Amino acid sequence: MSENLKDWQPRPRPERKVLEGRYARLEPLSAAKHGDSLYEASSVSDVGGRFAWLPDYPPETRAAFQPWLDKVEASEDPLFFAVIDKASGKVAGRQTLMRIDPAYGVIEIGNIYWGPLISRKPAATEAQFLFMKYIFDDLGYRRYEWKCNNRNEPSKRAAERFGFKFEGIFRQHLVVKGENRDTAWYSIIDKEWPALRRAYEAWLDPANFDNEGRQKRRLEDFRAEFGA
Repeated sequence: MSENLKDWQPRPRPERKVLEGRYARLEPLSAAKHGDSLYEASSVSDVGGRFAWLPDYPPETRAAFQPWLDKVEASEDPLFFAVIDKASGKVAGRQTLMRIDPAYGVIEIGNIYWGPLISRKPAATEAQFLFMKYIFDDLGYRRYEWKCNNRNEPSKRAAERFGFKFEGIFRQHLVVKGENRDTAWYSIIDKEWPALRRAYEAWLDPANFDNEGRQKRRLEDFRAEFGA
């Protein structure tokens, strides 16, 4: 039987607000505040590989980066956030809320660039968790999406680790950087969120990491424990 949604009301649009975590902080992207440090974070030695699946290219110079910064700061969809590594206080990357559909409570995380300061570290996982908490707990959305090039195996593994469910492939969905893109679609829905939130909170607890910052139990282990 179909779920009764006769009392459903459109949800609020996400705001430009700071989202605070233990390891990461998300700040609405400001060209003046974050431009220099985001350029630095986007100019690392392996930046080509890190940008390989993004729709944009690594910045060649700080001056050439400025028009992009001005454009994304003004954008309402995608809505860009700078990712701050709280251990160092530095900008470590950026991510967006995009394809925002308040009428149906659907939203996507995208345009993710996590630099070396946080990639494969608790701060990156928490940066994603902060978006989930905001859209499910604060805004009351029903569906949170992740999509990527079907050839992007690291992104697909990340989606599955984060608890997104694979939904299928849109063949010949886009042309990106002069190449065909078949798009893999993933989602988390509101009914899955309570158990998933418990798993994230357990994984992010400082007690789950040793003195070197190594995890004691995987996020996948906590997800299995809580049925997420």
